[in-house]
Amino acid sequence: MIFEELNLNSALLRALADLEFVNPTPIQEKAFPVVMSGKDVMGIAQTGTGKTFAYLLPVLRQYTFSKQKDPRILILVPTRELVIQVVEEIRKLTVYMSVRVVGVYGGTNINNQKEQLYAGLDILVATPGRLVDLAMTGLLRLKSIQKLVIDEVDEMLNLGFRPQLISLMEIIPAKRQNLMFSATLTDEVDRLITDFFSNTVKIELSPQGTPLKKISQIAYRVPNYFTKINLLKLLLADSKEFKRVLVFVNKKKTADRLFEVLHVELEGEIGVLHSNKSQNFRINALKYFEEGIYRVLVTTDLIARGLDLEDISHVINFEMAETPEDYINRIGRTGRADKEGTSISFITPKENVFQLEIEQLMKMTIPVEPLPSNLEISNILTEDENPTNLFDKTYHRSGTAIKESQGAFHEKKLKNKKINLGGPGTRNPKFGVKKKQPVAVIKPPKFKF
Repeated sequence: MIFEELNLNSALLRALADLEFVNPTPIQEKAFPVVMSGKDVMGIAQTGTGKTFAYLLPVLRQYTFSKQKDPRILILVPTRELVIQVVEEIRKLTVYMSVRVVGVYGGTNINNQKEQLYAGLDILVATPGRLVDLAMTGLLRLKSIQKLVIDEVDEMLNLGFRPQLISLMEIIPAKRQNLMFSATLTDEVDRLITDFFSNTVKIELSPQGTPLKKISQIAYRVPNYFTKINLLKLLLADSKEFKRVLVFVNKKKTADRLFEVLHVELEGEIGVLHSNKSQNFRINALKYFEEGIYRVLVTTDLIARGLDLEDISHVINFEMAETPEDYINRIGRTGRADKEGTSISFITPKENVFQLEIEQLMKMTIPVEPLPSNLEISNILTEDENPTNLFDKTYHRSGTAIKESQGAFHEKKLKNKKINLGGPGTRNPKFGVKKKQPVAVIKPPKFKF
């Protein structure tokens, strides 16, 4: 099938031609008629298969021009980076249309965003937190929303975003079309969708958690953290093979530490990106990586969701993802747009359980490769890797300090060796306690005036 066979208008077809897109992907082809019918849709497709266009094309096809200021289409995404990308995709598709689109997200000046909203808009792309903040000001009114799109719905319905989404559901019209898309879908989120939205049509092109066939997956069993660093340095030394690399870790502190270690040897070729960085820093880091200035980008799962980064040669899981869904989204940054990619995972003994859960979701085994012969195996362990010694306490040690100690029973100091004579009350003299002496009362002198 080609795009001309879909019920698209000339403006959208011209925009697609400019982008040199000829054939719709399976999710785009399957979702288009269902979305056009007005039904609620839950679309599940492998990452890198064009889910963004799968909802944008039918939504824009049904768009009609209006001079009203309030948005009619609301698109919710989990990260700032994804807001920026979706806004750019809408602008590409609406080159020949009159559509006002605004993206709002936290970490930047809210007053500038208020000015954009006050000028009027048709499509609003937002992260939930900033959207709630703007709605509470009274400037943003959501009573005209006709279509609600939730991108990366499994991430959006997790415990972090769920309260904000529940608040938003109460202030947008109940009569609307709901469109939800994701590469993965947990059982819990599936139940939540059933509770939130009734009569949803599920479009699932492949079993949930199935990775793209174009992605080669391999793993190395590594004894400890510092050996992981040596292995990563060894692999990245081959700049011809490892052309554009995403290195994933689980924590922001780990990302910063790993960057500090690597940037000495890869100065100017490596960047770091996570949610603790400022908005300008994050935008520039992603820009430098996309433009090829950075060959390597160390990051957390912040950019594992939804972002369409071109020509990623390798995804390296320096730390295994703690949930199978995050692993699927991580490796999906490579092997996109019919190109091949490679995923490499470093697995310590503690991470074996994550590997098993991932393999159960994918219904396949990750091939394990032998460690390179020239890899230096480190014997240094981190605090987390050191075995816990339950008897390594001062009060369990048999040392000189304890032997010389007098314990809780010791001789009192001289100043404390006082005879307890009892209270100040009247006592029998035979016990050696004197009677209480009367206290002299001094009357104040009288003055004559």
